Amino acid sequence: MAHNTIKSSYSKLTDRLNRFPQGAPPSEILFKILKMLFSEKEAGLVSLMPIKPFTAKKAGQIWKMDPVNTQKTLDKLANRAILVDVEQNGETVYTLPPPMAGFFEFSLMRVRDDIDQKLLSELFYEYLNVEEDFVRELFTRGETQLGRTFVHEPALSDENALYVLDYERATEVIKTAEYIGVGLCYCRHKMEHIGNACDAPQDICMTFNNVASSLTRHGHARKVDAVECLDLLQTAYEHKLVQFGENVRNKVSFICNCCSCCCEAMIASRRFAILNPIHTTNFLPHIDETNCNGCGKCVNVCPVEAMVLVSANDPNKPKMKVAKVDEDLCLGCGICIRNCTANSIILKSRPTRILTPMDGVHRTVLMAIERGKLQNLIFDNQVLWSHRALAAVLGVILKLPPFKQILATKQVRSRYLEALITRYDN
Repeated sequence: MAHNTIKSSYSKLTDRLNRFPQGAPPSEILFKILKMLFSEKEAGLVSLMPIKPFTAKKAGQIWKMDPVNTQKTLDKLANRAILVDVEQNGETVYTLPPPMAGFFEFSLMRVRDDIDQKLLSELFYEYLNVEEDFVRELFTRGETQLGRTFVHEPALSDENALYVLDYERATEVIKTAEYIGVGLCYCRHKMEHIGNACDAPQDICMTFNNVASSLTRHGHARKVDAVECLDLLQTAYEHKLVQFGENVRNKVSFICNCCSCCCEAMIASRRFAILNPIHTTNFLPHIDETNCNGCGKCVNVCPVEAMVLVSANDPNKPKMKVAKVDEDLCLGCGICIRNCTANSIILKSRPTRILTPMDGVHRTVLMAIERGKLQNLIFDNQVLWSHRALAAVLGVILKLPPFKQILATKQVRSRYLEALITRYDN
């Protein structure tokens, strides 16, 4: 009977996680992970939390708990980075982040002894690297993805630089962030416990703004200034790491510095290449075959195996090879350029510009529509705690292209929403 009760608590928590566009497909491994991160009571309480941010007062009402114990519970969860807490207008507002990018990563962003990080890493490896359901769900559903690639700025020519917008530069994200936190790379830390970590630096995972404020306050990341963070970015460039960050234009919350061997985003990009699991940059490498000497250095550093060597078709040199890029696989990061000793690779703009959602609300609504979960954002009773939150969600819908508005109305089957869209368009 006790086993059934515990399973029920974690099943309810799993159901709650999957109401958000970035969910976590249920499996026995997932239940083991959640059991390590949440007590049975916590799992039951968190399963009741709204999708949108909430206050301690709202949590107490939902939990039917007195203010003192409510606050203690929230503080305990925030201290373990299960919840993200942010100060807004003199009041603390809490959010349950998705598993990724969220509390999965946060659990390994520092060395801690309150959980068995080796066992947790082994479970994460099984869930993410052996089982495919979670990674496929996270990276391949819909057109709008969680993360995007930042261009390798040292590879930009003066001409290229003119076409790179501020939000496409990792340096600009760092310089304009209100808060900056740096923690351990979840992916390499996990692989270290598995025994497969590479030698790329670990203390280099960057968080920004509200997420950084919460993580640094509770010791899951250390607070740094822009100067130190820019130095770490330079270290990432020197180690040929790819900058993979939140797929938004405003208030980016994270930039990971990814290696090809350990990092989930790069592994997913190779595993599900044709499904475009990561938004690319607006550039593609162009190879001057007359200068290419076929050394293969670009092939060796490409994190997603988009570079290959093919025959140069030179009758005088039958064994001669030249590099070739698979544009369907290429992230446009530009790492290949800095490693080309023959100077035979340059970046050129893609024919069609890659669009980036304005902010987190915009991206979440797009992902919800494309994944058939928009109704969870609108009709989750807890969303209605704030008229501003509901207005933000509907406001984004009203600005969507017509075909996505149609998808939205079909999902929620709401005459009210249809009327709003019609009124807005007219």
